[in-house]
Amino acid sequence: MYRIFIVEDDPVISRALAEHLQKWGYDVLAAQDFSDIDAQFARYDPQLVLMDISLPFYNGYHWCSQIRRVSKVPVIFISSASDNMNIVMAMNMGADDFVTKPFNLEVLAAKVQAMLRRAYAFAQSSPLLTCRGAVLNLGDASLTWQDEKIELTKNEFRILQVLMDNVGKTVARDVLMKKLWEDDCFVDDNTLSVNVARLRKKLEDAGLHDFILTRKGLGYWIDG
Repeated sequence: MYRIFIVEDDPVISRALAEHLQKWGYDVLAAQDFSDIDAQFARYDPQLVLMDISLPFYNGYHWCSQIRRVSKVPVIFISSASDNMNIVMAMNMGADDFVTKPFNLEVLAAKVQAMLRRAYAFAQSSPLLTCRGAVLNLGDASLTWQDEKIELTKNEFRILQVLMDNVGKTVARDVLMKKLWEDDCFVDDNTLSVNVARLRKKLEDAGLHDFILTRKGLGYWIDG
């Protein structure tokens, strides 16, 4: 079931969209807190976003650019501001389509279906893992923190993937070593320590302090 995230501050339009798309068999979440769209996006991990332009706090262009920092998920703008300048601006910010208000619900649903088919017929979506505002993109193996994209080595990515997939739980060192050993490149206990130390320094340099914690004699963990 595809997940669709609606970012529309008009409750009548938002509710009508959600109810109609649910009838088509989609899982739908409508934004509630318009000051924190990117965090809701990361938690829900949708396959498509419907985005209005005029929103409280920040406009849709801002949130589209924020989403584009961490994901290639299709974004369709829905707005009454349908002049050429706004359409061009939407596309420049990373939108995939633009639907003018007022719109026909059946036509919009058909556009959504077509967009999902084009985006995911031959490829899986790139899921996200999030913790304490940090977003790990499993598609391009990068970490985003406070608008900064942190490039990771293959081993750093694998370490973070396991730890962020088990937030609040201690992950044993041997479990991490097996994860790093997937490509037949041998990783011993000392190599793991070096990789974790380098990753911690990289996170600290980016301003992400005390992200990976140690349980002496047991392993590593991330406190959610």
